[in-house]
Amino acid sequence: MKIIAKFVVGWAGILLLGGCAAEGGLDMQKAMAVGGGVLQATTLSEDSVKQTATLAAAEMDSQTKVAAESDPYVARLRKLTRGLENYDGLNLNFKVYLAPDVNAFAMADGTVRVYSGLLDAMPDDQVLAVVAHEVGHVKLKHSYQQMREQILADTAFQAAASVGGYIGSLTSSQLGQLGKTAIQAHFSQADELEADAYAVKALSALGKDPRAMKTSIQTLEGLYGAGGGFLSSHPSNPKRIEQIDAAIANLKK
Repeated sequence: MKIIAKFVVGWAGILLLGGCAAEGGLDMQKAMAVGGGVLQATTLSEDSVKQTATLAAAEMDSQTKVAAESDPYVARLRKLTRGLENYDGLNLNFKVYLAPDVNAFAMADGTVRVYSGLLDAMPDDQVLAVVAHEVGHVKLKHSYQQMREQILADTAFQAAASVGGYIGSLTSSQLGQLGKTAIQAHFSQADELEADAYAVKALSALGKDPRAMKTSIQTLEGLYGAGGGFLSSHPSNPKRIEQIDAAIANLKK
């Protein structure tokens, strides 16, 4: 298998070199037309995806009004997430976006962003539940898998992905696109249920009421319906509430 892997990577490199323009530059359209399938077959480094997520987060921060350290929203979120900066083997960083969106998102590198609209819509315990849910997507590598798949599925990103499993330079526009995809992430139902269960366990481990995961969803459903706000990208359904109840019950066993 190692020999085959080396052959595939080496052959991919040959194909890409075959896409070089006469003046020495890379004719990426030709390279991708010939070698795109091989690029998709290679393993994209998890560290590279995380580094790209960090750059995408920085790009989104530059495009969004980020609350200052002295802002009451920041003080509130800092209090809620105290002790979570290094949680469950993750290095997490938190910021507040000053925008009315009732949303929160996380990226593979541990970036967690919470909108002031979400902070306005929920009490503390429910905000923490949503944050724990987002952390679950990071810990369970849902965020990583989604960004990886986006990079491998888009020829513009494939062009920056080397056969060594690392991502080269991306434009501000491309980083912004990756960031916006993370904000609007639509995970599978299985991923959502896993992140909910993770949040329930995390809340319990932190000495908080795990039922806040359930009530956070109920609050949003009451305000915006099953597809509004945070739930537009993290859809709710009866099975989700049922599974959260089951996860809470399992804590007592």
